[in-house]
Formats: sequence, C-alpha cells, structure tokens
Amino acid sequence: MSANVAPYRNFEALRAGLIRRKMMDKVFVIIGLIVMLACLAILAILFIDLVRDGAPRFSWDFFTNFASRNAARAGILAAWVGTTLVMTVTAVCAVPVGVAAAIYLEEYAPKNWFTAVIEINVTNLAGVPSIVYGLLALGLFVYQFDLGQSIAAAGLTLALLILPIVIVATREAIRSVPNAIREAAYGLGATRWEVTKDHVLPYSTGGVLTGMILGLSRAIGETAPIITIGALSFIAFLPESPFKGEFPFISFAWLNDPFTVMPIQMFNWVSRPDQAFQSNAAAAGAILLGMTLLMNGMAIWIRYRFRKKINW
Repeated sequence: MSANVAPYRNFEALRAGLIRRKMMDKVFVIIGLIVMLACLAILAILFIDLVRDGAPRFSWDFFTNFASRNAARAGILAAWVGTTLVMTVTAVCAVPVGVAAAIYLEEYAPKNWFTAVIEINVTNLAGVPSIVYGLLALGLFVYQFDLGQSIAAAGLTLALLILPIVIVATREAIRSVPNAIREAAYGLGATRWEVTKDHVLPYSTGGVLTGMILGLSRAIGETAPIITIGALSFIAFLPESPFKGEFPFISFAWLNDPFTVMPIQMFNWVSRPDQAFQSNAAAAGAILLGMTLLMNGMAIWIRYRFRKKINW
C-alpha cells in the first residue's frame, strides 16, 4: 500500500514545485515589466520637460544660426554640423575595424590563452570611463600624431570609445547563427571565408547593425573625451565643406578644422545664468535626445526587417 502511495506523493510534490516555479516566473515578468515602464515613464517625463522648456526656441533660425552672446539669436548650426562630421569619422573608423575584429575572434582565431586574454580585455574596455579614452586620445592623437584639436582627433577618440561595444555586439550576433548552417556550407565544399561572407554575416546582419547604431548612440552624447582633447565651447564658423566644385569633388581638409558638438554647446549654455540660455540648452537637449531615440528606433526597425527576411 505504501509502495503505491509513494509515487503519488512524489508526483504531487513535483506538481507543486512546477506550480511554484511558474508563479515565480510570472512574478519576475511582472516586476521586470513594472521596472521597464517606470524607466520609460522617467525618460518620457524628462523629454517632455525638455520640450516644454525649449519650445519657444524651436524654429528654423535655431538650426541655421551660429552661437551668439544674444540668447534670442543663438543657434546650433556649428554644433549639429560638427556632431554630424565627428560621428561620420567615428562610424567610418570604428565600424569596419570592430566588425573585422569580431569576425576574426569568432570565426578564425584559435581558442587558446592568447585569444582568451584578448576577449577579456575587449569586454573590460567596454566598461572603462570615457574620460580615460579622452586622456589617451590627448596624448596619442593630439600630441603624438599631431592631429591637434581637430575633427579627426575627436572622431578617432569616439571610435576608440565605441570599438569594444561594436566588437562585443558583433560577436554576439555571429554566435547566434546556428552551427548547422556552417556545417551545411562546409559539407557543400565552401571555404571558411565563403561560409562567413555568404552565410554567417547575412544571418547576423541585424544584430551587427543594431550594435553599430547603439554604439553610435552612446558616442553622440559623450562630452568628457571631447572636452579633454580641446573642443571649442564657442564657435561662429563652419568647418570646410567636404565637397568641392572641381575634380576630385571631395575634400578632406575639414578633418583638420576645429569644431564643437551638441553636448558642449549645451554645457556652455547651461553654465550661463540667463534664463534665455537655459531655454536654448533645453531645446538643444531635446533635439539631441530625439536624434538618439531616432537612432535606437532605426536599430529596432533594422533588426526587425532582417529577422523577417531570414524567416522568409
């Protein structure tokens, strides 16, 4: 009789354990949802507050005027142009190097102590404070390479800052590709590069692009490393145009020009006691936050499109 009761008791205990675990899963999901909604609510409140404070300055003149001592005439022309050029240099330098490094570490590098040390250092570099990168860039790019306080120095500084983020995100995207795809390609006689180029990268493109945009979203709001290398806080001229009217129609002289960026322009306005400059800073902050949210939205959309294409 007791022999027949024991399995029933074990089943009841197992069933009670499963119910308890399901309840814990539901509680964890609810807590996570509450935390996420709270963070989104705080972000929305901050964004609405910035838009409300800066609403009087949202006009075409605000985008096309240079910085000025007169708050009513001050604008962000030099700041958003400088931000665009610096982010262009950052993307051109960080993205190819980061993706290539991730491909090598994940698909080509042998699994030994040396690559393990590299992987640990890359992961740790993603958490290094940005001011450290600024000090490194000051000694390396500004003084050692004699780039000065230029757009090129700023772009390379931010490229170093986001390089670990791009590498880690790209490696995670490559790891998510099933090994069965690689084995099937090898079975059909493909080389390692053909497998990587024709199968691994297309399947991981969504995650790779997401990592790139998230890295650039961090770089666009960084201030400490840019201030460290000597970005200007007040500038009333634009860098030289990248385009020319005569052959070869492209100029790289703008890489050596001085610059300012949106975060520094905001810091300059916030440090002034005049309330009108505070409104300018709020308007610039809302625009910068909108640019960052737009880049993150693009990351989500790109990931969705590529996943949808793969599912087809």
